[in-house]
Amino acid sequence: MNFEQSQEKQVKIDIKQIIKLCRPKQWIKNGFVFAAIIFSGNLLNLFDVLNTIFAFFLFSFISSTIYIINDITDVEEDRKHPKKKLRPLASGRVSIPQAKLLAMILLVIVGLGSLLLNINLCLILLSYFVVNLLYCFKLKKLMIIDVMTIALGFILRVLAGAVVINVQISSWLLICTGLLSLYLGFGKRKNELIVLMDKSSSHRETLKQYSLEYLNRILLVVLGLTIMTYILYTINGTIYKNMIFTIPFVLYGTFRYEYLIINKNSGGSPEDTFLDDKPFLINVVLWIVVAAVAIYFK
Repeated sequence: MNFEQSQEKQVKIDIKQIIKLCRPKQWIKNGFVFAAIIFSGNLLNLFDVLNTIFAFFLFSFISSTIYIINDITDVEEDRKHPKKKLRPLASGRVSIPQAKLLAMILLVIVGLGSLLLNINLCLILLSYFVVNLLYCFKLKKLMIIDVMTIALGFILRVLAGAVVINVQISSWLLICTGLLSLYLGFGKRKNELIVLMDKSSSHRETLKQYSLEYLNRILLVVLGLTIMTYILYTINGTIYKNMIFTIPFVLYGTFRYEYLIINKNSGGSPEDTFLDDKPFLINVVLWIVVAAVAIYFK
């Protein structure tokens, strides 16, 4: 009896680690898929909502596939990181063969699901997969290009949400998405430099090319461009003119995040910052409320 209980416990631990390997917490980034349905005013269309939710999960599965491949390639480097050494592969709780099998299963699900839903979505997911494979094996070693590749991934998320409901997305919104992603990406690089210090280059090759002074300047430039682009979007990029009332929340959110990067050494994991900082989270909720009123209660 004790042996059976021990085996059952071991299975549960394995399943937990396999789920952790997929990084479901990172799926919050795929929320950008919902940008098209929200900003196009189609959130009350049940058919479009279901298609967008389906696209969200397909993007989440392809993202998990990339994370698994990245963890496999970076397993030795992750073991040198104070936090990443606890990941399922780096800690040895999940074997590399198990991880490869899981990646293949997810890839098949994404391929079949996207073909059934929308051929254009399939092409976007394929582009995302190819770009991130290049990132895993080459682009992550190139300064600036590494962060720009991450930003491209967010733009593809927004485009995916647009194609599944057959709407045209504002160019201003796409540019704003790209700039915001660059800001978060460079903020993450800054956090890694601060946290890892002398060990930073052994963890990520491009970190030896970055400096805190350079990243501080880049962050200020990208922050200004992000704010300006969003303001231009609310003025010229949407038919919902009351979206200008969301500008104060965007200003506070970006300023708050900059404060957290500088004073709290946050930024290494943007999704944790978004969820753990109550003022930031409240601001996001208020922005959603005001945006919803501006779009759906004209």
